Amino acid sequence: MRQLIAGNWKMNGSLAMAGALVNALRAAAADKALACDLLVCPPATLVTIAAHALLGSPVAVGGQDCHAKASGAHTGDISAAMLRDCGATHVILGHSERRADHGETDAQVRAKVVAAVAAGLMPIVCVGETEAQRVAGEQDAVVAAQLAGSLPDGFAGVVAYEPVWAIGTGRTPTEADVAAMHAHIRRELVARLGAAGAGLRILYGGSVKPSNAAALMALPEVGGALVGGASLVAEDFLGIARAARG
Repeated sequence: MRQLIAGNWKMNGSLAMAGALVNALRAAAADKALACDLLVCPPATLVTIAAHALLGSPVAVGGQDCHAKASGAHTGDISAAMLRDCGATHVILGHSERRADHGETDAQVRAKVVAAVAAGLMPIVCVGETEAQRVAGEQDAVVAAQLAGSLPDGFAGVVAYEPVWAIGTGRTPTEADVAAMHAHIRRELVARLGAAGAGLRILYGGSVKPSNAAALMALPEVGGALVGGASLVAEDFLGIARAARG
């Protein structure tokens, strides 16, 4: 399976920035030099614009979150169906920043996954430990619990492992640590989902950049990358994409 390189723009971007960035990605994808699948997840205000600009290209567009309900009195939220209507095909769910800043629980993430699938979106479910949990040797148990609580039965989406302490800090775990965690996640997925769990992509996220992408993408069970800051610069994002395995 081709690796997936997904860009999470977080709360960044403007009309001008989005236009320039997606045009660069569209041009790069058109020359067939990339051996991976590309996805960009801009803020909700830019999803429609990005989707229209990338229409007909191999680059997919996703959202950064969705509500568990299809509609209703939920001021400030966006539903999975709304994202789909804007042209999105994917949605990031359970990102550590959502879990920390908004107190999202595994059960809430699970409900959002169900809603995303019902709307026709591919969910990318994030899991990962804090630095304190890793120092205490609890990382495997923490991630296993997040997977058990966040993934509904029959899950057929994408999992993204992001050690919380590596996000936006410039620090990354050792290659051995990344390989060990991805192997652990694979075992958990197979135990839960059977043969289907063996074929799901497991992305790595946490200070991925062009300088370390090739080493990370070459590790067993790494099915791509969830990229934060580097996804805001076309050449950096494309540098990571060029390091991916086909």
